[in-house]
Amino acid sequence: MNLTQKQIYDWLIQCSQTFTREQDYLTELDTTIGDGDHGLNMNRGFQKVAEKLPTVADKDIATILKTTGMTLLSSVGGASGPLFGTFFIKAAQSTVDKDSLTVADLAELITVGTEGIVSRGRAEPNDKTMCDVWWPISEALTLASSQPLDKAITAAVAAAKQGVESTINMQARKGRASYLGERSIGHPDPGGTSVLLMIETLQQVIK
Repeated sequence: MNLTQKQIYDWLIQCSQTFTREQDYLTELDTTIGDGDHGLNMNRGFQKVAEKLPTVADKDIATILKTTGMTLLSSVGGASGPLFGTFFIKAAQSTVDKDSLTVADLAELITVGTEGIVSRGRAEPNDKTMCDVWWPISEALTLASSQPLDKAITAAVAAAKQGVESTINMQARKGRASYLGERSIGHPDPGGTSVLLMIETLQQVIK
């Protein structure tokens, strides 16, 4: 089974519900080591996405992803808008002319999107950023490329959970959290936590 255009669309619409529900939790995480606005920004951004996507509901996957990225880029403050926006805009480039995605295509989408974040934010492994969660997801999907979609996404969710957990013991080297030095240790990265929530939402859509 491939990931369909409708499932991609439903995923991004349902992310708006996820971030409404988890806004306070993400804000609490970000208040500890950041500006305290991550939850609000993710909720605001994906509410805008949910408003905009119906205008491209019948378009191809690349258009849906690019529209999501452009909407986040233009409507979300802080680092979240530019980074998540760039992720989706770059990811769209790997899906041109595709009306469904194999597991390998999904792995490529996430790899290309993550490379976009890296080129923008210069993140490296163990910097305590969302990339420390995107990278394991990409690797898990690549390894599971011959598996059925549901099994592959289960592996991706497990990798995302491990990725978030790994950020707890990292000292932040990027963003506002880096100003805290060693005090940033002991807390999960809020951006990485948002990535986990997004992958869990995709899993729910697939199920």
